[in-house]
Amino acid sequence: MSYPRRVRIARFSRQGRQAFGLVEGDVGAEMLGVIEGDPLYTPINATGERVRLADVKLLAPVIPRSKVIGVGRNYAEHAAELGNDVPVEPLLFLKPNTAVISPGDDIKYPPQSAEVHFEGELAVVIGRLCRDVPVERVGEVVFGYTVANDVTARDLQRSDGQWTRAKGFDSFCPLGPWIAGGLEIDDLALTTELNGELKQAARTSSMVHKVPELIAYISSVMTLLPGDVILTGTPSGVGPMKPGDEVTVTIEGIGSLTNPVVAR
Repeated sequence: MSYPRRVRIARFSRQGRQAFGLVEGDVGAEMLGVIEGDPLYTPINATGERVRLADVKLLAPVIPRSKVIGVGRNYAEHAAELGNDVPVEPLLFLKPNTAVISPGDDIKYPPQSAEVHFEGELAVVIGRLCRDVPVERVGEVVFGYTVANDVTARDLQRSDGQWTRAKGFDSFCPLGPWIAGGLEIDDLALTTELNGELKQAARTSSMVHKVPELIAYISSVMTLLPGDVILTGTPSGVGPMKPGDEVTVTIEGIGSLTNPVVAR
């Protein structure tokens, strides 16, 4: 299902209990209106319970039961900074769902790599089972959007000649802080900061292949399931991070995703 109006849906834990809630209120004073069940599968129905955002632990807003699909080199300047051409068709790769972590969780730096990079990205959450989706009907299958960090072991990406290991380590796919529905995503500001220093700054309008094209293309290859996540590519400015660092990806209209880096 998708949402024609603006809505923010968070997944959270509190006192050993996990639930979903609608994010309400101003920045710094947000409340969560608790809802029944999983909104990916059931209509939103408020329970009447409200809790302070400050009193809960935000979880990854979706844990894909099936897959995370990445799109490589989807910003021309990023392709250029790594010495690559822009692909004529979307360049796809997969990340395992075990790579997904929540806001505030540790990105675990694996001992196999000496060059782990951040990659801030807009992520699309699929809301219904679909295949061969026409561009003009993509809105019917999008549940919403969230913020992602497509963490990549750049040295392993080069040495392996393909990307599965480099992008597939546990903790290499932070998602959050929540899912924004009913959001226009054609021209949103995207930034990434490392220890408070701006590293990436771009707009989603600079994507080579836009979201409708990506979903139409991917769904022509594979069936998409509710909760599948599509990472739409990263702009230029990617770079290394190390244990002790903290990385924050922010997307206009959605929010900020912050994760510390620790040695595995």
